[in-house]
Amino acid sequence: MEELKQRILRDGKLSEGSIVKVGSFLNHSMDIHLFNNMGKELKKRFETEEITKILTIEASGIGIAAIASQYFNFVPVVFAKKFPATNMDKGTYEAKVHSYTKNTTYNVRVGKDYISKEDKVLIIDDFLANGCAALGLIDIVRQAEAEVVGFAAVIEKGFQMGRKVIEDENVRVEALAIIEKIEDNKIYFK
Repeated sequence: MEELKQRILRDGKLSEGSIVKVGSFLNHSMDIHLFNNMGKELKKRFETEEITKILTIEASGIGIAAIASQYFNFVPVVFAKKFPATNMDKGTYEAKVHSYTKNTTYNVRVGKDYISKEDKVLIIDDFLANGCAALGLIDIVRQAEAEVVGFAAVIEKGFQMGRKVIEDENVRVEALAIIEKIEDNKIYFK
């Protein structure tokens, strides 16, 4: 998606460890016009699929998942919670997820009332790097005996192993912008 690539080049910042900071428009402050265009693009890429739910993980995936939902006939958006809460249902699907950017492992959970075996689930997240969050969410969908229709990332770090580990689970992967490499403080797209 050319609009997204240009925005990453213009407003993205690089930090140590190949971290791409896009907080000014994606995961801290959200450019809703851009999000709408990304939602339309996700619909184009999955237009032949029946989708009954969108699943993401808190917090950065929630914005794009919610905006994308309107292009999938306003299907419900469910998000995995990283932290236990007193208002969380007792019955949950759970998976361990390691965050690349925070170098922390979370036990993420989704209430069993929110995904059923009849669901066809599209998983959406802001980034795809090593695939840990995606694998955890795929595991949660499969615990519910639902179908994973695909995984969509706004930005994929194509030089990391995330796509391969997801495809090894027989899950389709789509990314709106794929970074091929980061070299000499510059981003190169595939």
